[in-house]
Amino acid sequence: MSDLALVRNKSRVYREASSVVAIVAREITLLVKSPGTIIMSLAMPLVMMWMIGGNLMQNMAGGVDFSFGGFMLVGMLVNMLFMTTTMGMATLVDDHDIDFNQEMLVSPVSRYSIVVGKILGSSVGAVVSMVGTLVVGLFMGITISVGQLLAILALSPLICLSAGALSMLIIGLIKNKKAVNIATPLITMPQMFLSGAIIPVSNSTGALGFISHCMPMTYCLDLVRAVVYAGTPEYDSIVMFNPLVNCLAIVGLTLGCLIVGTMFFARSERNR
Repeated sequence: MSDLALVRNKSRVYREASSVVAIVAREITLLVKSPGTIIMSLAMPLVMMWMIGGNLMQNMAGGVDFSFGGFMLVGMLVNMLFMTTTMGMATLVDDHDIDFNQEMLVSPVSRYSIVVGKILGSSVGAVVSMVGTLVVGLFMGITISVGQLLAILALSPLICLSAGALSMLIIGLIKNKKAVNIATPLITMPQMFLSGAIIPVSNSTGALGFISHCMPMTYCLDLVRAVVYAGTPEYDSIVMFNPLVNCLAIVGLTLGCLIVGTMFFARSERNR
């Protein structure tokens, strides 16, 4: 490779990285300027963890051979990462209305850098929602170790990327703002129940089992639990798949959703 080509490649990598950082910074700025969003990110776990999870904990915990509280807390942490990132990505439709997307797409920047920057920016709000989940869990008497929490945080970029890719597919195919706002909860809420976030799904069969196996969050959640419960007696009762299977499923579903969704999204922006 010639020196000129090497310089061009370095310049392109720097440009793409700078674009991702700029978009992430923009998303963080918008989050800071929207205290209502931060409050909702902290309050959402109160409804899902305390009301739904607490009710299940009181009524069905005796029917499982592991600590249901810890099972639910790990599930809700992953669920909040996934749900908040997916809902944050839906603001791409708002960017469409103010022509921000078109301005970015006509710049010499890869459309994938724009999408990745948006996903990483949305994941900041997702981490805030994790704090709310931990606080609610603490009041319910459910805690996890520092090492387990660090393991979840280490996997959080992969979880958020998977969630953002799924949201990108929804946005790319639907495009309409009202329809996207309706479709996003319809995609995120069923995953909370069918992926095993708060209800064990290892014995699900038929249509419910099929849908569960098609959901990216199922594999993200199972991978996290495989890491958190590694070496414990509860591992076989909680973890459904081999971690390698989870990784391959996450990568395959994420790439598929990201490529198809970004392609349709970029096409719709160019055709405005």
